[in-house]
Amino acid sequence: MKITYYGHAALGIEVGGKHIIVDPFITGNPAAAHVDIKSLKADYILLTHAHGDHVLDVEAIAKATNAVIVSNAEIASYYAKLGFNSHPMNHGGSWKFDFGKVKYVNAIHSSSFPDGSYGGNPGGFVIEGEHKNIYIAGDTALTMDMKLIPMRTKLDLAILPIGNNFTMDVEDAIIASDFVECDKVLGYHFDTFGYIEINHEESIRKFFDKGKDLMLLAIGESIEL
Repeated sequence: MKITYYGHAALGIEVGGKHIIVDPFITGNPAAAHVDIKSLKADYILLTHAHGDHVLDVEAIAKATNAVIVSNAEIASYYAKLGFNSHPMNHGGSWKFDFGKVKYVNAIHSSSFPDGSYGGNPGGFVIEGEHKNIYIAGDTALTMDMKLIPMRTKLDLAILPIGNNFTMDVEDAIIASDFVECDKVLGYHFDTFGYIEINHEESIRKFFDKGKDLMLLAIGESIEL
């Protein structure tokens, strides 16, 4: 499984020979200006919620790739009405796709489209690939529901928001990693706006002091599990 960070909460995942884009907010992020969305491959687009800083480039990527948009029922319906392929889910439900099993799990946040349309309830994704399992938390507060995840799935990586103000901060993300029983964490949703700027060295040290590994990738950088 290869995971590429495209800035903010945007990710690219290659697994099982398929390409997945998560929460594509790229063209609106000056720090990601070097990323050409026309070059991105996508069989699926996974959306945690409907905020503009997570869905900005959905339509452009979906038009170019004919990707299937996977999200909660309201978001999937929104894009289906625009003529896009979509797969609706809801909390606690899972589906076996051709790249692995996906479960839609709880997140505590809000969700509405930039045009004011209702975006359903926000969520996160647990992806079980053939060899590796990951948790993409989406935008969320720390929640006790995270403790349910390791009861079903042993994680190899937790992808957690760490920017504070709109989501968890670093300290809560450390607790979240305890809840999901995964000490290998990829941080995201930080530095894009003034509200969510973090001290990188301090954040990494705080995880290290708890015996955990926090990875902060440069935009365009990848890791392999």
